[in-house]
This record gives sequence, C-alpha cells and structure tokens, in this order.
Amino acid sequence: MPNKYSDDELRSMVKSTGWKDDKGTSGTLEDVLKASHQRRQSGENPSLIRQLENEVELDMLQIEKLWRYLGLPV
Repeated sequence: MPNKYSDDELRSMVKSTGWKDDKGTSGTLEDVLKASHQRRQSGENPSLIRQLENEVELDMLQIEKLWRYLGLPV
C-alpha cells in the first residue's frame, strides 16, 4: 500500500482523533501509538493502525518514526 501521508504530515496529526488499531484501542493517533508501543515493549505484536475516516494504514516504519517523535524508546 502506498503511503498516503509524509512523515511531517503524520507528526502534525499526532493529536488528531479518528484512529484505531486492530487490538481495539481508538482515539487520537497518540493514544493508539502509545498503546501499540506498550504492547511491543511487553513482547506482543504492536498491531496495525488505521485512520478510520480515510482507511489509511500506517506501516511499521511509520509507527516507529512516530514513537521516536513522541520520545518513546524503540
């Protein structure tokens, strides 16, 4: 799937609502990123993240870049 947003666009959307992962977490992109990061830290699959309105899926590289942007250890 082609990336729909640049890294800068995604960083600017961290506080935007309408995001969900395949583990049931929803809310802002930051909320979903932090939940996926916690899962990864505990050895679980971090899950897919989707923007509900546009059905945009973030790939793992984008998710890791955003974790770094939020100051979360990778």
